[in-house]
Amino acid sequence: MVNCPICNSSALTSCGERYDDRYGYPGTFALLKCSSCGHAFLRGEFPPELLRDLYSNYYPRATFDLEWYQPHEEKFGLKAWLAGEKSSAFHWVPRNVRVLDIGCGFGASLGYHTARGCDVYGVEADENIRRVAEKFGYKVYVGPFDDSKYEAEFFDYVTMDQVIEHVTDPLSTLRGVARILKSGGTAILSTPNAGGWGAKFFGRHWINWHAPYHMQFFSRRSMQLSAEQAGLVVAEAKMITNSDWLRCQWIHLVSYPKLGEPSRFWLPNHDGMRMTFLQRRFIRAMHEMKINHLLTRVFDSVGLGDNYVFALKKQ
Repeated sequence: MVNCPICNSSALTSCGERYDDRYGYPGTFALLKCSSCGHAFLRGEFPPELLRDLYSNYYPRATFDLEWYQPHEEKFGLKAWLAGEKSSAFHWVPRNVRVLDIGCGFGASLGYHTARGCDVYGVEADENIRRVAEKFGYKVYVGPFDDSKYEAEFFDYVTMDQVIEHVTDPLSTLRGVARILKSGGTAILSTPNAGGWGAKFFGRHWINWHAPYHMQFFSRRSMQLSAEQAGLVVAEAKMITNSDWLRCQWIHLVSYPKLGEPSRFWLPNHDGMRMTFLQRRFIRAMHEMKINHLLTRVFDSVGLGDNYVFALKKQ
């Protein structure tokens, strides 16, 4: 019997199947939703060898040139607000603290924190981060997050930027995060909202199903329960979505691939992607006229946005 990974309820409903609509990983995956806590998740076994295959061979970072590397920058003001820049977890970390970024990707956050006087560490399952870490001297553990690699109460902040949805066992992960956080420390998590307008409007074409990479879809209730079981408290829950997500959503919609095929949009340099003249004009106009931005801010303001930012405190 399959139970909810958060509240252990067996009251589950089927939400159909999803497949990899970005990079073409083969197979379909059942999506279930818990009627008790609102958590949605992919059903199936995801052993370490499958995860290594997913991230090292299907994710496109192997094609990234080190010359493309650029640290994130601080963004302020009305323009940043309109664009939803604060949707990323790293933006909520203050200066001069010790921080661990779990799932640091190609290392842009590591450069951002370093420039702000932080003692920064990273964790990344994708082997391609080694190139960045070796060139810039970043302290990165390559592999799945393992809290035993760090001392207890070592970090002021831990961030997981669009990462918690990727893990097979979110409760175990959050318990590990709690162990290495100092008392009074904070974990900042950003994660897609499958209960928002995007999932409802675009259905199976929603950009953030991203199966099988995204395995967990949190509600406010399921995040609260997860935090409590890990020894943390949800101190703040914001809904902030980057406006560029909606631009990508329109492109994703018109370039949606068949099962087992990669999307041309998600390939490096968008190689071979074709759109009609009207499709290009529509997508460009929606963004240049700031319609995407305004729609995103409106849906965020009424609690139906595509992205959560959670602050979890260790008491």
